[in-house]
Amino acid sequence: MKLVFLIIFFWGGHYALAVEPNEKLENKHLEEIAKKIGTKLRCMVCQNEDIESSNADVARDLRVLIRNRLMAGHTESEIIKYVHSRYGDYVLFSPPVKISTLGLWVIPLFFTFILSYVFFRKK
Repeated sequence: MKLVFLIIFFWGGHYALAVEPNEKLENKHLEEIAKKIGTKLRCMVCQNEDIESSNADVARDLRVLIRNRLMAGHTESEIIKYVHSRYGDYVLFSPPVKISTLGLWVIPLFFTFILSYVFFRKK
């Protein structure tokens, strides 16, 4: 059993290293900012996975784009706005509150209220 676990653990371990060594920046501060930005952006190919941990080509391209823009002097908010303007609300893990996304913010509160009422009402 231990052997099976070790085989699965080491065989699948390379998937955790989605950021390839040639993508990393030499400046550690900029690399940390790039990772922070990458965890805020969703991979459009993978289901609910950020671009830092995704192996998809689109995610790799976005990681390279983020690092290139950081090297060019762009700020975190400028990069996120740029990617958001190109890919829409879906690319953000925390979509902005506006009319089209209001349901994402209100429906959980509504269900919480209803379930609380059902659970705590007196019989």
